Parts: sequence; C-alpha cells; structure tokens
Amino acid sequence: MHSMAPHAEPRTGQTDTEQSMPLAPILDERIAHTLATRPALLFDLLTRYGSPLNIVWPHALKKNVDALQAVLNAHHVRSEIYYAAKVNKSRALVRSAVEAGVGIDVSSVHEFNDAVTAGATSAHICASGPAKTAVFHRALISNGALVSVDSVEELQELETYCANTPGSRVRVLLRYRPQGSATSRFGMPAPGLLDCLHKIAQLPECMLFEGFHFHLSGYGHASRVEALRELVAHIATARRLGLHPRTVDIGGGLPIRYVESTEYANFLASQTKKHYRNASVPGSFYPYGGSIDACGWLQQLLAAECVPGLSVAQYLRSQNLTLAIEPGRSLVDQAAISVFRITRVKRLGIANYVVFVEGSSFSACETWFASEFLVDPILVPQPGGPSPVGGHVQAYIAGHSCLDDDVLTNRIITFPRLPQAGDLLVFANTAGYQMDLLENEFHRHPMPRRIAATYTAAGAIEVSSDDNKE
Repeated sequence: MHSMAPHAEPRTGQTDTEQSMPLAPILDERIAHTLATRPALLFDLLTRYGSPLNIVWPHALKKNVDALQAVLNAHHVRSEIYYAAKVNKSRALVRSAVEAGVGIDVSSVHEFNDAVTAGATSAHICASGPAKTAVFHRALISNGALVSVDSVEELQELETYCANTPGSRVRVLLRYRPQGSATSRFGMPAPGLLDCLHKIAQLPECMLFEGFHFHLSGYGHASRVEALRELVAHIATARRLGLHPRTVDIGGGLPIRYVESTEYANFLASQTKKHYRNASVPGSFYPYGGSIDACGWLQQLLAAECVPGLSVAQYLRSQNLTLAIEPGRSLVDQAAISVFRITRVKRLGIANYVVFVEGSSFSACETWFASEFLVDPILVPQPGGPSPVGGHVQAYIAGHSCLDDDVLTNRIITFPRLPQAGDLLVFANTAGYQMDLLENEFHRHPMPRRIAATYTAAGAIEVSSDDNKE
C-alpha cells in the first residue's frame, strides 16, 4: 500500500502554524498504479459519465473478507460475516460479498431484494433495523431470512403474522440494549429481553430462536466485550427455558485506517481554527488514522476476557456459539474512489483560494455532520491544460450550489500547485458511507453516476454501470 496525495510544504511568507499537516490517503496498490499511470482514463470516464463519478472496485471487498476471516480462523471461532449493505448503494459490492461467501445484512426490503438478486440464500441474509415494514417482514419470513427483533412490539407483530399465516415460521435474534446504551432507541433492555424469551419459548411452532444481537455506536472493542458479558446470563436463561441459542451477533463498528497513524496524530495535535474556512475545529472525527485497523480490533476483541478465566474466543467455543459480525465500512475499505471535475478557482484574500467542483457536498457527507473527511484529495492535472501556476497554494473545496455551506471541505488543503478548471480531484476510499449517504438532485443536477471497475487477467480495466435504479 502506498499514498499519492500531494505533499505539503510551506508557502513563502507562511508559517507552519498557518498550514495544516498533510493527510495523504492510503491506497490499494492497483488503484494507485492506475491513477499514476492512466490519468487519461479518468478524464475519459468523466466525459462519458459526468461529474462527480463514483468508481467502485469490487475486488477490494474479497481481500477484506479474507483478512477478517483469517483472524477468526486463528482463534478457532465458528463465525458468520454479514456485509452491511447500507454502507453503500452499489449492487456490484453486494454481488462481490455473495461471491466471497459471506452473508448480507439488510435494513430494508430494497436491500433484501438486492441481496436475493445477487444470489444470497435465505440462510445468509440477516435483517436489522428497528422499524421494519409489514412488506419487509413478509419478504423475510416467506424466504426464511434471519430477523433481528428490536422490541417487544416487533415480536408481537411477528406473532400476529404467524397466527394469520398457517405454516409460517420466523427465525429470530433478539436485539439487546446494553446498560451502557440506556438512552438509545435501539434494542431491548434486560426486562424486555426476558419477556421476549418467555414468549418465544411458548411459541415453538412459529418462532425459531437462534440467539442474540446488539449493535453499538462508536468504534471501541471494549464496549462490545462488556455487552457480551451482560449477555452471558441471558444465554443461560434462554437454555433454561428450553431454547437453543447458537449465535451472538455483535454488529459492526470495526474501524479502518484511511491515512497513516503518524500523519493523523500530527494533524490532530497541530490543527487550529485557522485551518478551517469557517474558523471552527469540528468536535469529533471518525478515527481516520487510528492506531488499530479492523483486523487488530477483532483480534483484541477475541482475546479480551469475557468471563473469569476465559477469553471471548474461549467462551464462544465453550458454549458452542457462532460469532456473527456485520462489517460495513471495513469490508469496503479501498473499494471506491470519487472523482470531481474542477469548474472554477477563485481567489479569496491574499493567500487562500476556493476550488469549485462540478458536484456538491451532498455527494459527500461529513461536512453535513459538522465533521470533516480527513483525507487529502489527489489533484490530477488536465492533459494539455494550462501551465502550472505558482508553487504550493491553500484552498478549500466548494460545490456548485447556491448554498454558502455547500462545501466538500471546510478544511483548508495545501495543493502542490494552483488547481485549474478542467483538472480533477480524486477522493480516495469513499465507499464507506462517504459517497452516497446524502445524494440528491438539488438544482436538478443529475444524481452522480456509479460504475464498477474490474481488472481482467491481462491487467486491463473493464467498467460497467453500477447505478442502483429501481
């Protein structure tokens, strides 16, 4: 793996404190090689498909599955990986997950239909979410998918459905709300969980209980270990009631690394309000350059003590339990780039510029959550374009709409030269929510196109449409 972002050096007359530290993206080697040796391909693709353009690289998902599975195998843990389809609208990535032999975590009937179309079997589809529609429930039950039950009320709905549909039987997990998540609207606290266990034990003809589920906010493994410790007593209770839990699903939240840890730490330590066009340092960031990646996180979780004398892995083996995980972002690490064409560069004051791109901040997401995507974009000069102007310059990146806060970065970024209209900006590693969470057609600008890129055996690149249109 290596990076391709511009290296920042101070401009004449600037002090180090006026310039933020570089945040060069980590890139998949094949993608990096493509960007470095075939820039004309990007310009051709934007001519064909427009700006912004999301390019999905499905090969990355299989690599990430294999890496996580290796950790699970090393601990001799029986496991089930579900790709959290909500992380990206790409159907190509769903197909890649199915081809990699993992299940699909779906949160709507539309994602369910994508999973079935991609070839996922009912045994490998798990449905999460707190407010499933009746149509969604019917599709799940009739196809034998696994349903994570979020509440006592949802279990009642499933009971009613089974009563009105003779011969139906629903596979269920019960979603637990740990003590540390008392204010969350997701899952059930211990009393509700116990009520559901008793109800399921009374309805063996229509309820097939398979285990427990939780899905927590944040990216720490310790909170998951604590939730599992709390479930130990409930697992024992289920067995006393004659039920046979076989799975504990701990959801997602496995962190990935977008930039090198040292660069990220240096940035956080040195940033000030002068590094942002709105003079405001965000209150929180995703851990873009954290000290641990998804495999390290999983390793720490499995090695942590679950009950006295037994690690998580040892406890799961002792209880003959399957560990299920629902990675989203960590399975699409390095699986997409987003390319924006520059339309205009405008000078602001003495030192700084604003770079306008053909696209909007609705084609990204972090600034709308009062945060930032802490990865520098890669500047790709237009072939045969104007000669480079000046040395290093600083600029923030704005979209094409009439909104003053339509910015892809509040962060002021150092470029190796002044960007020009017609150049491209490539944002790396955008498959994890970043590229399509807020997409819309504001100003009647068409929805950004998405294409899937694959490498042939001869090393050529083939592309196909990956737009998710009903």
